Amino acid sequence: MLHDGQAKRVAIVGGIRIPFCRAHTHYAGASNQDMMTATLKALVDKYDLKGQTLGDVALGAVIKHSRDWNLARESVIGSGLSLLTPGVDMQRACGTSLEACINIGNKIALGQIEAGIAGGTDSISDAPIVFKDDFRSVLMASHRGRSFLSKLKPWFGLRPAHLVPEFPGVTEPRTKLSMGESMEITAKEFDVSREHQDQLALSSHSKAAAAYDAGFYDDLVVPFREATEDNNIRRDSTFEKLQKLKPVFDRSAAGTMTAGNSTPLTDGAAAVLLSSEEWADRKNLPVYAYLTHCKVAAVNFIDRDGLLMAPAFAVSEMLHEAQLTLQDFDFYEIHEAFAAQTIATIKAWQSEEFCRERLGRNEAMGPIELSKLNVKGGSIAIGHPFAATGARVVSTMAKLLHENGGGRGLVSVCTAGGMGVTAILEAS
Repeated sequence: MLHDGQAKRVAIVGGIRIPFCRAHTHYAGASNQDMMTATLKALVDKYDLKGQTLGDVALGAVIKHSRDWNLARESVIGSGLSLLTPGVDMQRACGTSLEACINIGNKIALGQIEAGIAGGTDSISDAPIVFKDDFRSVLMASHRGRSFLSKLKPWFGLRPAHLVPEFPGVTEPRTKLSMGESMEITAKEFDVSREHQDQLALSSHSKAAAAYDAGFYDDLVVPFREATEDNNIRRDSTFEKLQKLKPVFDRSAAGTMTAGNSTPLTDGAAAVLLSSEEWADRKNLPVYAYLTHCKVAAVNFIDRDGLLMAPAFAVSEMLHEAQLTLQDFDFYEIHEAFAAQTIATIKAWQSEEFCRERLGRNEAMGPIELSKLNVKGGSIAIGHPFAATGARVVSTMAKLLHENGGGRGLVSVCTAGGMGVTAILEAS
């Protein structure tokens, strides 16, 4: 409930993460809980929260074991926070930890809590592998048996094919297309060239490497299991090397998306501390930025819209509500699921036809200054542990605005299922 009839400002105190590492490398033996707990511990240490009780902790993972049914609470218990701090599991595909920030932010704005943590984790290396439904049916039928014979009988139906495991996939159930295959269709619709994609990918790597060299990530990334920085960053990458890679989603001559201009499968975790201004002041913690607006949108990716184009709609609606234009920002953090997605989104905003017919606007939203886009590297270079990316970009944006001495930042994350999660951060 609002205590004074006015929503409280939602302060972003800051965030932290472990290095994002390519699947099956440094974190091959780490679970989601291992990574999330380590990240929360680092956040607790960074902001001197040991033994303290926070209002709530919202965390999530996209690829989860059944054992992780209470992942957030278990991670909180191991974090050093008071055991009186609750935890809640959330999931909105790749937008999970940005959605978690919105969830915690709304509770702070309503005066329900004073401070909380939002975050996410994902592991491809520790992905759950299950047996087929036919084998599960045998197991369950045997379990339901009331006698030795009735427990034994189902096993006579067991076949070798039943023992072939099923691995988690990223294919959309409605279209039967992978995210990359879907994005190839969108790339062709928006005439996104291979050259443009490779240029963005190269820029992502060079910006990320420069940010590490300049010390930008020193207080945002904590070592974990011998990893000290994101191990997907290619410091020696060149446009010529990227051009030599073969397309992987459309292998014909028309294919443009490669392993070099797409986000790699990644393990990692990230978290953000949010609070009211009063709480931060009492703790003598500086406020890096404020979470001021947010919007979630979904599109009809089955019959009409591109699977990953929902952020174009969400941003348009959010800017309308905030009474801002696309150019009213000092920085843009647009998740690079694929270089093609980022480029297609930017082109959509510049298209008068798209803005009129799809967004209901009278004119095109216009271009953005590319010098303000993903200035410390994007997901192509840094990596993308699905549920962790939102917290990463929020932490990065908050620090950018703080170091800038003020300003406004736009955050955008596309997700599976044709959804997009977006937010505006401001620093006074």
